[in-house]
Amino acid sequence: MIGRFVEIADRVHVLREPLLRVNVTLVVGDGAALLVDTLSTAGQATELAAAARAVTSHPWTLVNTHHHFDHCFGNATLAADPPRRVYAHERTAEAIRERPDRLRREAYEEMRAEQPALAEELVDIELLAPTHTIHSEAVLDIGGRRVVLRHPGRGHTAGDLVVHVPDADVLVAGDLVEQSGPPAFEESYPLQWPDTVAELLRMTTPATVVVPGHGDPVDAGFVRAQHGQLVELAWLIRAGHTGGAPPERVAAEAPFGARAALYAARRGYAELDGTT
Repeated sequence: MIGRFVEIADRVHVLREPLLRVNVTLVVGDGAALLVDTLSTAGQATELAAAARAVTSHPWTLVNTHHHFDHCFGNATLAADPPRRVYAHERTAEAIRERPDRLRREAYEEMRAEQPALAEELVDIELLAPTHTIHSEAVLDIGGRRVVLRHPGRGHTAGDLVVHVPDADVLVAGDLVEQSGPPAFEESYPLQWPDTVAELLRMTTPATVVVPGHGDPVDAGFVRAQHGQLVELAWLIRAGHTGGAPPERVAAEAPFGARAALYAARRGYAELDGTT
């Protein structure tokens, strides 16, 4: 069971899926609602729909924060029948629309060792691409509530999207911010990620509730601290590349742990070499 939504601010609710600790955010307005991210499988998405219906009967619009399976593979269940609008950055939409077989294969490979049952559900799942794409920013009216969708820059992926609910002082950060573990760098842009999080911080106040992609909601202070670690990591990558150090040496000295930092170092070196 994926659990239930918990209200974290005025009519803004968060559900944390227990397997991967993915957060889904539900914003409720007058006669309309917004669901941010759709989880991994048809089964999870069906449970997610029931959890959302326990909060509101209003029709929903969807947002995908990025193209990774645990944030968008539930689209078809939640938006196909009846048809719903699905918003995402243009690079996210492109990945889901043009590379569905690759996304399914990568998701299966990522999960087959630790979560084999989940991996099997990912093999043949129907993927539904976003219907509305965003280049830099869009403003939605969700039942009288202003909700801002913004691409603050490259970081976790090329197509990260954050969702700002100004009247509740809530910022849904997707995997640009992580609480339950280190950031994931496999498809990242570690040299650009610090600037992206700096842009995200400009959208916060000291009281802002930030919903990370995974884990517990945090405050701007937590995001600021993670930004400092990303700045340090980017500096180490640049210094290591300039000095001809292998990525493994950079990873050994970097924040976030050697395994995560090794992905970051390799991606950063590829950025500097112009091969990303």
